[in-house]
Amino acid sequence: MDRKPAPRSERRRLTHVDRMGRPRMVDVSAKPPTARRAVAEAFVACSPETLSLIIDGANPKGDVMSVAELAGVMGGKRTSELIPLCHPIALTDLLVQVVPDRAAGGLRIRTEAATVGATGVEMEALTAASVAALTVYDMVKGVERGVEIRSVRLMSKSGGKSGDWVRPGDKPKTASVTGPAVRPGDRTAGRIGGGRKKGGG
Repeated sequence: MDRKPAPRSERRRLTHVDRMGRPRMVDVSAKPPTARRAVAEAFVACSPETLSLIIDGANPKGDVMSVAELAGVMGGKRTSELIPLCHPIALTDLLVQVVPDRAAGGLRIRTEAATVGATGVEMEALTAASVAALTVYDMVKGVERGVEIRSVRLMSKSGGKSGDWVRPGDKPKTASVTGPAVRPGDRTAGRIGGGRKKGGG
């Protein structure tokens, strides 16, 4: 059965557009600052040969994973310059982790962003993951043009009025709102800020 659209007066007004249709940032001045944290991930699929080059450090352009981690941190810090209506926020932590996964055929990128403020850090985590993934592509495109960036997605968030959220179906041990799990053999990833706070964000 088709549902009729709600009358214009009853429709939820878009928060990034004013009544005249002009774009605007959401006013968060009345929101109390809270500790906020978000975890995102991306996957870069490549051939076994390319993955071996990356793992062995034999890629012609250099250390793919280290450069991608650094690029992800830099990209996450500049999110408000890339996404027009994002608030500039002071990040208190930003972690970017790039780990090879031979079984899945590529590199897993996991990012974690944190702040204490009036708005969330989901976009910072997602931007960091996206920039890291794009950097992987740039580093290896000379040996494999068909590399694919897949599944850029938010895994979890905590803090703020809406509270905690974890992607349905994701295992708690790998999608905790306190950040990505570190497994034996994982690389030590690049980050800004101090060490991980006890008890999470």
